[in-house]
Amino acid sequence: MAKKSSNKNTSSSKAKTTKKVEAKVEKTIDKPEQIVETKTVETKIEKNTVKPVKVTKTKKEKKEKVKKEKNLVKAVKENPYLIVLCVICVLLIINIILVAVGHKAKLKDGKEIIASLDGKEYTAEDLFDKLKSSYGSTTLINLIDEYIVSQEITDNDEAKKYAEEQITSIKEQYESAGYVWEDTLSSYGYASEDALLQEIMTSYKKELVVSNYLAEKVTDDEINEYYENDVYGDYTAKHILIKPETTDDMTDEQKTAAEETARNTALEVIQKLNNGEAWATLVTQYSDDEGSVEEEGLIENFTKGDVVDEFFDAVLKLENGKYTSEPVKSEYGYHIILKISNTEKKELDDVKKEIIDSIVEDKLADDDTLYDTTWATIREEYKLSINDTTILNAYKATLKG
Repeated sequence: MAKKSSNKNTSSSKAKTTKKVEAKVEKTIDKPEQIVETKTVETKIEKNTVKPVKVTKTKKEKKEKVKKEKNLVKAVKENPYLIVLCVICVLLIINIILVAVGHKAKLKDGKEIIASLDGKEYTAEDLFDKLKSSYGSTTLINLIDEYIVSQEITDNDEAKKYAEEQITSIKEQYESAGYVWEDTLSSYGYASEDALLQEIMTSYKKELVVSNYLAEKVTDDEINEYYENDVYGDYTAKHILIKPETTDDMTDEQKTAAEETARNTALEVIQKLNNGEAWATLVTQYSDDEGSVEEEGLIENFTKGDVVDEFFDAVLKLENGKYTSEPVKSEYGYHIILKISNTEKKELDDVKKEIIDSIVEDKLADDDTLYDTTWATIREEYKLSINDTTILNAYKATLKG
């Protein structure tokens, strides 16, 4: 059973709550199908190096969904101003050439002609108006946001390190699948790897600006409530996992029968424990968690959010040295859990920053609009004023949508 985040440690060290701010990017370099399929396989229980209960369906998983695959960048949607800038650059080059050779065409009213055909002439103003109506709002807001980011985030080291790690990961996957990296970049509109790097960095920092802003708004009541209800000590347990033998092409009746067979097997294991058979022997004989079977099903130093809820809740009810009298069902199958030990939770002051980070992550995961509405608020606090009616109306429409 894979852990819910690749950043969490699957070994005995505790998976700490850290601030995971990932790039909110719209344009995506899609992974080749074979890579996506491989990724799926690696997150399944059959992966030997991964412990199955290290997956959760709590709010933290929602956070991963909100931020998942943000390392694969899609610039055209979020940054159409790049297209506009390219067009403008081309126009400027043409303009310079025309001026240099003395052939800059103009209409009688002084407007510059940039193209013509029989019966029609197009001016630079025509082009500007068209581009403004199509991309003006997004282009302007991106420029404004980049300025705000430059004021709020002065240290680029964290963003650069993150971007480099993401690019390394993407590049390795494409090249291992036989793709030429430079061709892949080009096909998605990137002139170089550095262009992709800069975009990931910008997106990462935009996400960080939002997280920092929301962190400042977290109240003491929210912190205290989270500490009381969601902060626990570290727990160590062992488990035996019985997986139902199901396949996607099974009927519902067949899947139900397989589930029942797995549960009956788990009950059989519990009965053997009751009869005095050794835990280590039963783990080897029955457990389908290949990632932990060699350590007698050991899962060390986990806390709430590190394992599936059903598993954690069951451990909370157990005394040290006791095992569950009934199979514990999760999305991975049926667990027989033996609690080993636990520690008391840390003092509030020692975990306050982590709590604030978690509260912010939960809010962003629970509200898909919060990122955009927070940016709108930040712009207001910077006293944003848009004077062009077309762009202003388009901006207001994006806030409503």
